[in-house]
Amino acid sequence: MVNVLVTGANGQLASSIKDLESQYDNLNFIYTDYLELDITDKKAIQVFFNSFPNINYCINCAAYTAVDKAEEERERAEKINAIGAKNLAEICKNENTTIIHISTDFVFEGTNAKAYKETDLAKPISVYGSTKLEGELHIARISPKYFILRTSWLYSEYGKNFMKTMLSLANYKEELDIVTDQIGTPTYATDLASVIFKIVTTNNTDYGIYHYSNEGVASWYDFAKAIFEISNTKIKVYAITTEAYPTPAKRPHFSILDKTKIKNILKIDVPYWRDSLKIAISKYNE
Repeated sequence: MVNVLVTGANGQLASSIKDLESQYDNLNFIYTDYLELDITDKKAIQVFFNSFPNINYCINCAAYTAVDKAEEERERAEKINAIGAKNLAEICKNENTTIIHISTDFVFEGTNAKAYKETDLAKPISVYGSTKLEGELHIARISPKYFILRTSWLYSEYGKNFMKTMLSLANYKEELDIVTDQIGTPTYATDLASVIFKIVTTNNTDYGIYHYSNEGVASWYDFAKAIFEISNTKIKVYAITTEAYPTPAKRPHFSILDKTKIKNILKIDVPYWRDSLKIAISKYNE
């Protein structure tokens, strides 16, 4: 039996992992949220590992993801995204546990003219992005057995995300202004969860940083239009620039992720973002 610890158990990715786990009889999952395991407390992590010996994988879904709020709560964001990742990496190294850590396209500045590869310079422009990069660097420096999965625009039928926000706003608004000059790719959390299962079940040892998002390119405006179209929601959507919608945190204008590496090594078929969105909306409606 392979034992898998999942932190951040109440988030959308961990919830998507829970949905898929019944398909894998040989995996035993241990789910924890911050009340059960505070990753900012290294001693608490060690005590937890002592009480659950032989943890083969640690999937770190715990993160501070409030991008704008992070600008004023840098210390808290750093504690969770950087120090928390460092603590897990140190304990996982001591326990011979492989760590699978979720990171973000926000580690990039967003000025590229083509999709970002894993080897491209990370240069975050927000507190959220910089604390996530710090976490990556700690893990890569400390752990000999790690997978860092950078993803983008994560959404699902769980938690707080863009898809659910749009569908909620449509209940009481007749029109919305959505930014059209930030370009990326929506990623369905269930698809990312499937990638994690692939790593675990194939006992892959090609450690390192990987990029994963769904296929295709979209702006937030495109994403919103697709959500309303697929869900048959009548609402007017207007395209605006980032300049017209200022936020405390800067966002990358372009953060398409190149998935060549993960396709070649894990041999996975990456779904097109609109196809996955149809599945997500169907599940959300259920």
